Amino acid sequence: MDLFASPRTLAERRADGSIVLASALPLGPYAASMAGLFRGAAGAHPDRVLVADRDGEDWRRVTYGEARRLVDGLAQALLDHGASGRPVMILSGNSVEHLLLTLACYTIGSPAVPVSTAYSLLDPDHVKLRDMAALTRPAVVFADDADAYASALDVAGGTSLAGRDAFQEWARTAPAEVDEHYARVGEDTIAKILFTSGSTGRPKGVLNTHRMLCANQRMLRRIWPFLAEEPPVLLDWLPWSHTFGGNHNAGLAIANGGSLYVDDGRPGPDLVRRTVRNLADVRPTVYFNVPAGYASLLPHLEADAEFAAAFFSRMRYVFFAAAALPQQVWDGIAKVAASAGSPAPMTTSWGATETAPGATSAYFASGRSDCIGVPLPGVSIKLAPVGPKLEIRVKGPSVTPGYLDDPERTWEAFDEEGYYRTGDAVRMVDDADPDKGLVFDGRISEDFKLASGTWVSVGTLRSALLGACGGLVTDAVLTGHDSAAIGAMVWLNPARAAACADVRAALGEALRRLNGGATGASRRIVRLLVLDDPASLAHGEITDKGYVNQRAVLDHRAHLVELLQAEPVSPEVVLPA
Repeated sequence: MDLFASPRTLAERRADGSIVLASALPLGPYAASMAGLFRGAAGAHPDRVLVADRDGEDWRRVTYGEARRLVDGLAQALLDHGASGRPVMILSGNSVEHLLLTLACYTIGSPAVPVSTAYSLLDPDHVKLRDMAALTRPAVVFADDADAYASALDVAGGTSLAGRDAFQEWARTAPAEVDEHYARVGEDTIAKILFTSGSTGRPKGVLNTHRMLCANQRMLRRIWPFLAEEPPVLLDWLPWSHTFGGNHNAGLAIANGGSLYVDDGRPGPDLVRRTVRNLADVRPTVYFNVPAGYASLLPHLEADAEFAAAFFSRMRYVFFAAAALPQQVWDGIAKVAASAGSPAPMTTSWGATETAPGATSAYFASGRSDCIGVPLPGVSIKLAPVGPKLEIRVKGPSVTPGYLDDPERTWEAFDEEGYYRTGDAVRMVDDADPDKGLVFDGRISEDFKLASGTWVSVGTLRSALLGACGGLVTDAVLTGHDSAAIGAMVWLNPARAAACADVRAALGEALRRLNGGATGASRRIVRLLVLDDPASLAHGEITDKGYVNQRAVLDHRAHLVELLQAEPVSPEVVLPA
């Protein structure tokens, strides 16, 4: 069976300059609920591993059959504690318990509300957690560690389910009314409430229905047809409080009868070693990560041929999303794959919390890291002119009905034709051939004007800077609003910086290369400042999955923006060579 389906994209060009794209591949029927998909998989292969997490040096595995019994017990316990149709908040990170409790919520129609651990553990005032709890009013709140989450549990309210012992006790509850509630769960039932990671304003609770999640999984099965015969084996660290890890990846395992191993590693010089160990042990068949994860992983793949061989031994494809991937990282992964004798391609997708998340996918050999692909089957994409760019808007069964108790922002989120306004900009790779796909062109809200009135495309220029730095820089934030020139604040890759004889000289040379082919001030970066402190989760500078919020960084580090732009030039600032 082919790895990917063949893209067939239809295009309608309108007089107002907008373009509507859709896949010619029919979506076909999809399941009515995620609970139904789980129960079907449990009945078909009860002895297959559903989920596993680390227990010391060993894996703690739970099969589909075991999971079905535990989920039904948890579902009844939730009903006994007043959670019928009411939200269940999950404070702690990815784990066996987290997944089982989510499935129990799916089973009885109670929205699961997974919350980033940063709001419980890194913010002593629990500002965002208080807002989320006030908005959702959870019936039950779970944390796997009663002591670590004690203050957060108090803030969240509801009935506390804290610790593994209490969890196991709830799971032993004899199911009495579970099947009755399961029978009432349908496509429009709210499966999850996910909170977006914006840095300002009150939180937005995105309603995720079973229709959204099931339709999105059907879309993935249509473009990756091999999943029907090869249940995926995943190793994943991406937090389930976000749609990439919690909906796309965990959902892929459940919808296709696959196995999901929870990775206790993270991108970065220290925790990535856990990921390396886990990858060599599990040898996944598909792999999902964010660009920061691949930047951390690539040096280990390049330096250890045995590890690279293990990583690619069963790999069907390697996938990234959530941020732009520098081309040199893409090329580096492809080179390692070729050395290991693997045909596994690198691919990507694009979407949002409001789109369940997949809306486009590069399920073809694009050869370039900035191509986000073509519309998934069943999705309609509108490219709408907004200023100098095209905003990508989405309509289809995988799009949210709106935000929890927020009709005003729900109304603002959709245009007059019912397309969800994403705020992301794209452009076509080839205006004459829609099958070549779309290129991500940054966030419209991140772009700014120089004092000359010239627009700066932050996404495009940021990617060019990362490419010019050749892996020495992991991420960057651009400055220059209403100024004469553009500056950049960057974070270094510790491994590459340690191996570099003169970091300042290397950065100055990178700026010279970047600016050498520039045709105007909007494409040149004339000053650069290295940031010593990592992006802060607590201040909204970065999400759990590694996406840097440009606006939050600029606001939180306004004093460094002033330093970067000050005259005379500070000794800390790097200039082009």
